[in-house]
Amino acid sequence: MPKRDDLAVEGAMPLLRSLRLARRIGSRYVRAGSSSSLVSFMSLISVAGLAFGVSLLIVVLSVMNGFEREVRENVLGIIPHLVVSSERELSREQWDALGASLTATSEVVSLSRVVSSLGVVATPTTSRAIAMNGVDTESESFARLGRYTIAGSLDQLTKSRWHVVIGATLARDLGVEVGDSIDVFSPKFTPNPLATLPTFKSFKVAAITRVGSEQLDANLITLTLDDARALLRIRAPQTAFHVVTEDVLVADRVRNRLSSQYDGSIIIESWTATLGAIYRNIQFSRSIISFMLWLLIAIAAFNLVVSLVMIVRDKRDDVAILMTLGANANTVQAIFLWQGAAIALLGIAAGVGLGLLGALWVGEIAAAFEVLTGVVLLNPEIYPIDFLPSQILASDIAGIAAGVLLLSVLASLYPARQAAALRPASVLRGD
Repeated sequence: MPKRDDLAVEGAMPLLRSLRLARRIGSRYVRAGSSSSLVSFMSLISVAGLAFGVSLLIVVLSVMNGFEREVRENVLGIIPHLVVSSERELSREQWDALGASLTATSEVVSLSRVVSSLGVVATPTTSRAIAMNGVDTESESFARLGRYTIAGSLDQLTKSRWHVVIGATLARDLGVEVGDSIDVFSPKFTPNPLATLPTFKSFKVAAITRVGSEQLDANLITLTLDDARALLRIRAPQTAFHVVTEDVLVADRVRNRLSSQYDGSIIIESWTATLGAIYRNIQFSRSIISFMLWLLIAIAAFNLVVSLVMIVRDKRDDVAILMTLGANANTVQAIFLWQGAAIALLGIAAGVGLGLLGALWVGEIAAAFEVLTGVVLLNPEIYPIDFLPSQILASDIAGIAAGVLLLSVLASLYPARQAAALRPASVLRGD
């Protein structure tokens, strides 16, 4: 008596042979040459449409990922996630107690003592309004500043007094380089019997930084905590804490919880107050553009439906002969489902290859386009960065490939069922 496993294997054999036959014939239809020019042409159009949509989607998602990464890691690498300040002047003991309370919050990674103020920098030929940050040279925020240094060294700030770090755009506007002197004016004035004089001090440029954000590179200078206190003539040890959280996206939640712990004299501001709208716009644009490109892929899938319908009509005689020789409706349906899947796989492979090349070179392509045409793609006065970044994620590619393959197989169902419904006798009679 045959075993149950043997019966199962014997029952599966016809199905395996049917699928193998469907794969061979479907693959032959995809790579058909001069013997079937219509099939070749329609298959090529379908592959090209899917490849174009896949490559565009990969490039666009990579650019959006790059924008999000630059905002989160680079721009927010120099901007604190939270700024904690006070409306009244606090003593050193009160600042220390506040710092200990902030450090006890689980989401807070680090905090730095700062003295912040508005001011003016000037040279003999020009001047600019700026925001100044006096930072503790032993703090993490000062160490992070070194990642963006393109000229000079931060060591000068720790070795001697009256040195300053400025952004690349501000250095260009002032026409200064490392080692040059600039005058930094305090918003406070010096009383004088004859006239009220502005308070200022001459600083040497110790280093020039470039974050990539016009807002920071043109409007922010950094000096030591002691120099800032002396320039601003304040006795308080600091004016604020710069807080870095474990994730920029939880900064608002941390802010709301901390605000409920302190009275109204403690002011807590999140980075979203200045850059939040830009970050949300990037995420919103990513969703809208992705949706539009998926519509483009859906159109390519519809083109696949049309192509397979025409191929079915072109292969009606072949299908009728196969069914006459014993092929059942499921085998015929599997042939065209396999053909649709094969076209999709070719389109995905070509699209992923082109998309990866485009994503890797999109920055250089954009820069070359700007040089050739004179058109500025990213105006630094509008966007937080002035270059086109890119970050390729394997999860995006896998999701795109799986989605396109599923969409293509679903699009192949109607032509496959149409082929399986053919009546061999009618086709062979020429009806």
